Amino acid sequence: DDLHTNGCGTLTALMWAADQHARRVVYASAGCSIAGHGIDAPIREDMPVSLDLDTPYQITKALGEFYCNYFASRVSTARCRFFNSYGPGEVPGPYRNVIPNFIWRALHDEPLIITGTGLETRDFIFVDDLVDGLCRAATTESAHKQAFNLGTGVETRVIDMAQAVIRLCNSNSAIEYAPRRSWDHSLRRQADVALAGSVLAFRPTVTFEAGLARTVEWFQENHDRIEASMTVNA
Repeated sequence: DDLHTNGCGTLTALMWAADQHARRVVYASAGCSIAGHGIDAPIREDMPVSLDLDTPYQITKALGEFYCNYFASRVSTARCRFFNSYGPGEVPGPYRNVIPNFIWRALHDEPLIITGTGLETRDFIFVDDLVDGLCRAATTESAHKQAFNLGTGVETRVIDMAQAVIRLCNSNSAIEYAPRRSWDHSLRRQADVALAGSVLAFRPTVTFEAGLARTVEWFQENHDRIEASMTVNA
């Protein structure tokens, strides 16, 4: 399923774009898909491609980047490597990201379960900043055949994120711990966004605290609609 969706889907989109003489394809890659895990320094775009990838998702995201470079002579491509995006519009669920799941649980005073020690870090980027980066990648001529990290360059510990969710939700949730998942080997994740800054003039403006507050507010305002969508997708 993963290969069909990410691998074949990307290939099909590139073939169609080339046939239609599209001006540019902006590819949604992942910050975890190229350099692998075990990296202490901020992740740069020019780091070697790792063969030690942990999930089919990572493998097919890397495959998509190879296809983008292969097609670059037929259609202009730019590759954007997303870090941990979040914001209004993403509902909780078993295959969703940690922030919507934590917010939903906190709003119902359910425990927030951290898989690991909580000292792991992630680079959380608010959806508005992510969309700004994508638009810049689509419209900047010199972005052709380049890869860009779309993150903030700021590390946030998972335990600090969980505590902020509880505080903003005015929740009585406790924090509990579970063993780290077998495929999750990344203890630190931080984007080096210097290239995106110099080529795209990309400057994230939403702080994590501000973005998280806006996300919590969206959950509170749309509680019933979110709950209904979870029931439909269950």
